Amino acid sequence: MQSQKLSTLQLELLNIYSFQPKEEDLQAIKELLAQYFSGKLQKSIRKAIKDKNITEEDLDRWLN
Repeated sequence: MQSQKLSTLQLELLNIYSFQPKEEDLQAIKELLAQYFSGKLQKSIRKAIKDKNITEEDLDRWLN
């Protein structure tokens, strides 16, 4: 099996864990990461909708 290098994010998270944070701190970090990546995804979706001229009707049709 070939070893894979850890990403910068993974290394930073390991750094945080090395300080043995409290459970509530870990939960807060998880929430911050979820909000951050959710925001990036939403921005990407809005850009794709704009770039490809996708309408509300298109979205409704795809969902149904």
